[in-house]
Parts: sequence; structure tokens; C-alpha cells
Amino acid sequence: MLSKNQARAFFLGGTVVFFLIFLGLSWHTLAREVPKQTHEENLTEAVVRGKKIFDENNCMGCHTILGEGAYYAPELTKAYERKGEAYIKTVLTVKEPWQPRGRKMVAYAMSDEDASDVVAFLKWIGEIDLNGFPPKPDLQSKVPVPAK
Repeated sequence: MLSKNQARAFFLGGTVVFFLIFLGLSWHTLAREVPKQTHEENLTEAVVRGKKIFDENNCMGCHTILGEGAYYAPELTKAYERKGEAYIKTVLTVKEPWQPRGRKMVAYAMSDEDASDVVAFLKWIGEIDLNGFPPKPDLQSKVPVPAK
């Protein structure tokens, strides 16, 4: 049985040890793993401008990106991979609001340059190593097919 002083020393010692382990793991993640996964070397001025345009137009008010944002409109993390540059630029430069699948998309009527910057941002986001997020849907049928 530990005395009161021994229990206090054990608690404080354990707290300090695990806090130091936490700091070490946090440093390792932020200094070594995050740069490898985000491909910081691919950050260009266009990507930064695209992020600024994305924020100024409150795209996260309707869309999610990297799992954050609203759930009204489609997830945009892998939008470049799914839809491609031409589709995204068309959506951003169209001058009339439109309703894909019954949900109204704002007509931003962006310039080609602004749309290209947003596309560059979405492309960079799509190339981040997210450890399998968002998961690819399992499109295989779960219903057994009867033998003929």
C-alpha cells in the first residue's frame, strides 16, 4: 500500500512521463508525418488563391471538405478525382443557378482565372494522403445471385 506522499509522487511522475510522450508523438506527427502526407512542396500561389476564394465564397456553408463543413451539398475532398477539371470549372463559371439532384447550386460566375485557382486548390486537397478518407463505397451487391 502506498502512503499519501508516495501516491502523489506516483501520480505526478506518471503524469509528467505521459505528457512528455504526448509531446514527442505530437512533434513527430506535425514535423515529420504531416508534411509527407500533405505534399507541401506542391503548394503554389494558385492553390493559396484558390483556398482564399473557397473561403470568401463560404463553400463550406454547403459542402464538406476533409470531413468538415455542412452536409447539404457533396463532399469536395476528392471532387477533382471524381469530376475532373472541366466539370468543376463549368460549375464555377456558370452564370445561372442550377439544381443538380434538386439542390440549388449558387451561380458564382467566376472568371476563368479564379475558377482555375479553385480547381488547383481542390486538386491539391485531393492529393493529400488521408489514410483512406473518404472511403470508397462498396458497390458490390450483398444479395447472393442464384445459380441458373
